[in-house]
Amino acid sequence: MKFIALARSVCAHHPAFREITGPLQVRYFQHDFVPRDPKTKPKKYKYPLYYDPYGPRPPPSEKVIEIAERIAALPPEERSQIGSALGYKLKHPKLQPISTEGMDLGSQGGEAAAGAAKVEEKKEKTAFDVKLEKFDAAAKIKVIKEVRAFTNLGLKEAKDLVEKVPCVLKQGVTKDEANGIIEKIKAAGGVAVME
Repeated sequence: MKFIALARSVCAHHPAFREITGPLQVRYFQHDFVPRDPKTKPKKYKYPLYYDPYGPRPPPSEKVIEIAERIAALPPEERSQIGSALGYKLKHPKLQPISTEGMDLGSQGGEAAAGAAKVEEKKEKTAFDVKLEKFDAAAKIKVIKEVRAFTNLGLKEAKDLVEKVPCVLKQGVTKDEANGIIEKIKAAGGVAVME
């Protein structure tokens, strides 16, 4: 409030300043609209059934309607051939198959994924995981020491890992290294397998 009074006094004493800034207006809570009559009903707008970004289109010609009716009357076997016949007649380029090499298609891979799975089965596995299946309760400390030796884990982490049996101890090791780890676990009183 003090600022407004100060601004008004400055404007009153300096006419040039008043010309530049114009009259100062103070608006508290004033409605910019006329209040709606509470008795009137809200307007109902007609929305189209579907949104067409290109706006309204003219209705199809009689020829197009006749062709559509003739296509709808065809049996399903002949209807399925229309797309390829039209593509040939209009000289559309054939769709080329997309290479899925190097893509992970998951369960939707189809024949390509099945073929790739067969090729992978023929290849010899080079990386193995060592999984701890079970251990004797009396040999728990020895197993924890062995796990710490080849995983570089701290005592608490190794203990937590061993207590979560069955669990993967080491991933992506060679066959010889995996066999060595399994023998050490077996000597300590545990049972480990290679996956």
